[in-house]
Amino acid sequence: MTNAGTIRLRAMEPEDLDMLYTIENDRELWDIGATNVPYSRYVLHDYIANSSGDIYTDREVRLIIENGVGETVGLADITNFDAKNRHAEVGIVIARGHRQKGYALKALEQVVDYAARVVHLRQLYAIINADNEASLQLFRKAGFSDAATLKDWLYDGIIYHAAVVMQIFL
Repeated sequence: MTNAGTIRLRAMEPEDLDMLYTIENDRELWDIGATNVPYSRYVLHDYIANSSGDIYTDREVRLIIENGVGETVGLADITNFDAKNRHAEVGIVIARGHRQKGYALKALEQVVDYAARVVHLRQLYAIINADNEASLQLFRKAGFSDAATLKDWLYDGIIYHAAVVMQIFL
């Protein structure tokens, strides 16, 4: 097993298109996020090509998570960037086959550090399905606290689910 302590975050490259396509079109992930439509390879290729990498311009930054041997294992996002109020939303996805290896916690810790030291944010928040115990535990381990519960916030196509707003002050 690869040492999860050696992960690194890096900018997206054109070579990441297949991984991004797989994650963005995974219907199981749609129920835990805000996406509910498939993305074409063309749209994702265009997104990678046109992303400036500047959070002030794009209002977001997407980072690829690599393990200690250089395998791409996931994606971390800082989105809904609010420069005036110095906060943003954070999300993380570990690709199938790489889950339960400690990558998510290490990546989330690095994103928090990046948000504090490089972007100079005051806080990060995440909106997590209240039924997603694994994600709730992950964010708590990374120092996030439960801030609020939003009733009937996430709709999976059949029923509504409560969401927990978690936040960390940097």
